[in-house]
Amino acid sequence: MHLYKRLMDFLLAEIDAGRLQPGHQIPSERELSERFYMSRMTVRHALNELVNEGVLYRHQGKGTFVGRPKIQQRMRGLNNFTEDMVSRGLRPGGRVLSLEVVEAPYRVRQALSLAEGSQAVRLERLRLADGEPMAFEVTYLPHPRFEGLTAMNLENASLYATLTDHFGVNFATALQSIEPAIAESYLARLLGIKEGSLLLHLERTTLTQEGEAVEYAQCHFRADRYRFEVELSRR
Repeated sequence: MHLYKRLMDFLLAEIDAGRLQPGHQIPSERELSERFYMSRMTVRHALNELVNEGVLYRHQGKGTFVGRPKIQQRMRGLNNFTEDMVSRGLRPGGRVLSLEVVEAPYRVRQALSLAEGSQAVRLERLRLADGEPMAFEVTYLPHPRFEGLTAMNLENASLYATLTDHFGVNFATALQSIEPAIAESYLARLLGIKEGSLLLHLERTTLTQEGEAVEYAQCHFRADRYRFEVELSRR
């Protein structure tokens, strides 16, 4: 095993055992180098790997610290953000940035099977967990199927619960894809991260039990706080 991986394993074990808690500062490169009889370059390599994985983070001028565990979502079953956060003991929240009726863009028309010139309800939200920004989400819903939604208060509300309770939607399945993205200045400011940070870009089309496409969404999750887990089985 490479020397840097031994140091990584040691630090991960200390974190798993609770001896290094989120927010705790780890020893300096010099201290680790002397303790483990490694070169500063080897120590830096190990720390860089853990920073890239989101296990550690650097505070310029202060040192390297233990990051908070990533929120892990299993891609099994149709759970929304609110349900997912509640199941983890976190307080879900959402700040509505805009809610309006717009002409549906091409990609939205394709996803929701809308004719050219059709309108859609566009909802732009910042998703929160215990008050911390986690994701930026833009959702499109067919209009007039959801006429009246723009008059509702969706601040800190579950959109899926609102659509079920007020519009009789029975959600069934969703098709979603995930790919990496880079945070531009606008998203970086909203999410409280550095410009150029890695994001997880999720695109989702949701259908009802009747097979009607009722939601098209694009979400940008913080890669340092979120990861998706896929369960596979052999048929």
